[in-house]
Amino acid sequence: MMSDSAQVQIELSRMTSKAIIFRLRKHADYQRVYKASRKQFAKQMSYFFTLRPQLGPDGTPLREAGATSPRVGLTVGKVMGKAVDRNRIKRRMREAVRKNLSTLSTPVDVILHPRRSVIDLDLPTLEREVANVFRAIQKASEKEHEQRHARSPMSL
Repeated sequence: MMSDSAQVQIELSRMTSKAIIFRLRKHADYQRVYKASRKQFAKQMSYFFTLRPQLGPDGTPLREAGATSPRVGLTVGKVMGKAVDRNRIKRRMREAVRKNLSTLSTPVDVILHPRRSVIDLDLPTLEREVANVFRAIQKASEKEHEQRHARSPMSL
């Protein structure tokens, strides 16, 4: 039988590996999202999003882990302050994203640009803001997903 601390450690490792799947990591992915979308605005942040393509540039199906799950990237530039402040903003944003990620169900890539005021926001307010952004993205991506499937020829 495992101790409570061992069970907590296993659960944390599962959460960490799961969180990694939901993060945008490659520069090319960021560039694709920037190129394919327009900047959207919320009170405490701006954001970009686009549906993830199912086919690669050569026409072959993509075989990514979590191809149906959303991926989220954060950008916090040097204009936000010193490294300590930027890292604090990123930690707070990652926590808010982690708590609200279940809102997104379509294969969408999202980039969040927090404003400097995020550093002074209380966490529940930040979580509500991220939840509102994710709901708006989910609604828009469902609409875009339906339009893509309506345009594609149906096979008989």
